[in-house]
Amino acid sequence: MKRGEVWSVALPFASGGHEQSGQRPAIVIQDALYGQSSPLVLVVPLSSQLGALRFPATIQIQPSAENGLSLLSIALVFQVRATDRSRFVQKLGVLRSDDLEDVLTELNKLTGQ
Repeated sequence: MKRGEVWSVALPFASGGHEQSGQRPAIVIQDALYGQSSPLVLVVPLSSQLGALRFPATIQIQPSAENGLSLLSIALVFQVRATDRSRFVQKLGVLRSDDLEDVLTELNKLTGQ
């Protein structure tokens, strides 16, 4: 798994709370070389619910043949999480470099960088 790839990921169901769960697309943001030996991968989950744009640290991603998304999607950067490699179902595609840069910029803002 490489940074910028879009994968279908089976996120575990949360009991209560507001975390994303279920099978959904997610963007790999972890550096492949640094994190290659980790059993976990940092991802940003995606949602097709456009209302999520009301939250800070969200980015709109247009579907394309390159990224493999079929719907306009919202990158929920504020919900970045570590996900076990066994939960990765299928690679869908790769983000355009400017979309990945936007996601990483929001991540930096979110962490005070």
